[in-house]
Amino acid sequence: MTSGFGRWSATATHHSPLEDAQGILTGALMVTIGLSILAHLGFVTGGTAGLALIVSYATGWNVGIVFFLINLPFYGLAITRLGWAFTIKTFLAVACLSVLTALQPEYFTLGAVNPLVGAVLGGVLIGYGLLALYRHRASLGGVGILAIYLQDRLGWKAGLTQLAVDLVILVLSFAVADPVAIVYSIIGALVLNLWLAVNHRPDHYIAA
Repeated sequence: MTSGFGRWSATATHHSPLEDAQGILTGALMVTIGLSILAHLGFVTGGTAGLALIVSYATGWNVGIVFFLINLPFYGLAITRLGWAFTIKTFLAVACLSVLTALQPEYFTLGAVNPLVGAVLGGVLIGYGLLALYRHRASLGGVGILAIYLQDRLGWKAGLTQLAVDLVILVLSFAVADPVAIVYSIIGALVLNLWLAVNHRPDHYIAA
């Protein structure tokens, strides 16, 4: 069965609204924690989140608000190419992430974090969060929408598409981050996108 997320099992069962809600909330929460680790260390990441971090570092604006605003232009593509259900779920996921990111400093603070551990852990947590969203036919918008669309239409792996875009965004990060931080950021981005490339296999997942 073909969908906005690739070719699904023909016998796939559908998630209930409650299952979708917990999947979206859990995915957004995991991405929030992963981003908070990267931001705490002054690192960046790829995709829309990485672009939001770069803008936040440069302007001092709240990263959650920047992330929400950057995603707005992508909803047109989501509606026309991936459908209303996907778009609504993605909008809710982006809204959850924006709110959680804004609240995070008040309820979740970090102390000393080893840079390499932080880069790897941040990448894994964001990867897990995105995987949860993908399996509930949602994303965090932006590059995620484009990556899933290209996987559906051209068969390109979503993780590898995001990796290519992420590398471009990481190059842009030289304007706001020091070279050492960028090296660790690249490690985190590789962990994140290779995780998705290996684990985002719609044909192996039995629920939709």
